[in-house]
Amino acid sequence: MLALVFRLYIKTRHIAPYVLVIMSLTSFRIHSLFVLRLFNDCVAMLLFYGSANLFVGNRWLTGCLLFSSAVSVKMSVLLFAPGLLFLLLQQGYRTTVLGLAICAGWQVLLATPFLIVNPIAYLERSFDLGRVFLYEWTVNWRFVSEKFFLDRSFHVALFGLHLVLLVALCWRCWLPLRRAVRTTDAVGVNAKLMVLFTSNFVGIACSRSMHYQFYVWYFHTLHFLLWTMPMRFVTRALLLGMIEFAFAFSYPSTNFSSGVLFLSHVFIVASILRNGPSRSPSVAVNAP
Repeated sequence: MLALVFRLYIKTRHIAPYVLVIMSLTSFRIHSLFVLRLFNDCVAMLLFYGSANLFVGNRWLTGCLLFSSAVSVKMSVLLFAPGLLFLLLQQGYRTTVLGLAICAGWQVLLATPFLIVNPIAYLERSFDLGRVFLYEWTVNWRFVSEKFFLDRSFHVALFGLHLVLLVALCWRCWLPLRRAVRTTDAVGVNAKLMVLFTSNFVGIACSRSMHYQFYVWYFHTLHFLLWTMPMRFVTRALLLGMIEFAFAFSYPSTNFSSGVLFLSHVFIVASILRNGPSRSPSVAVNAP
């Protein structure tokens, strides 16, 4: 998977090689997830990064097939879907319709053996939106009480916040890139990754619960986001360290580690919305 991630970063032409070294050597938890445990989250992200490599080369339909394959392994990949929909719409309605048809059709094809045997059970278990996560395993919301964590109003509020942040992202960060995402040069690559990675990040920041294996959902995107935004190296290192501390050095999670993770997420989301693409050294703003 690192080969696919490295290929994306190299294509951006602004991420220094030492950043790739930091990414490869600094996370004990990521190494553990891949080498010792191999959760399906790892397989899903492998397929996603394969699709991202196709997207940056404007190979949208093949990329949608691989993206849909990633979703079939782990539905968490759908956090990238708002960003992907925005990118497809910039390529024209024909590409959008075909891409969505491929995503949906592949899901139906993969589900056919299960739908034939027991369609109701398959749909109920595959789309269990009412699933309740265990408080004892949460990494990001330990600092709230268990009663508050399990309260449905809290879940609805997080979902509403997620929608608000997506609208803000679209207005503040994505729309200025609508021309850049049509190209395959370095500017286009940076613009596409900005859309995909920010879409995923705000979804994670508003997640009802983060378990330790969920770290792989966004670890390899953090370096792009932090090195794209205008901030000092020490700030970037501190944010990476805070997130790593919450996932790798605090088990089980504590009020402190959960609070540290929460603050790092808030700071990054605020930085993304405040800076947008206009202050990025690598993403050009293309006005209509």
